[in-house]
Amino acid sequence: MEVSIDFTFSYWREGNDEVDFVIEQKQLIGIEVKSGTTENTSSMAAFKKKIHPDKILLIGNTGLTWQTFLQMKSGELFG
Repeated sequence: MEVSIDFTFSYWREGNDEVDFVIEQKQLIGIEVKSGTTENTSSMAAFKKKIHPDKILLIGNTGLTWQTFLQMKSGELFG
């Protein structure tokens, strides 16, 4: 069975602040990917203050692992 899920996919940037991915499907979710050991989350805080998303995910050493993120089903992501 094939299931179609419609959503918008973009990024957010304002000045020096940016969030890597913004996904919207009834909810707005910001996703920031950090690959190094230094994980500055000031951009996530600015995004949260300005945009008021339903959820923000950090993918990296101090957040979700990329393996866990890639295994998430859409219901987990938007639920």
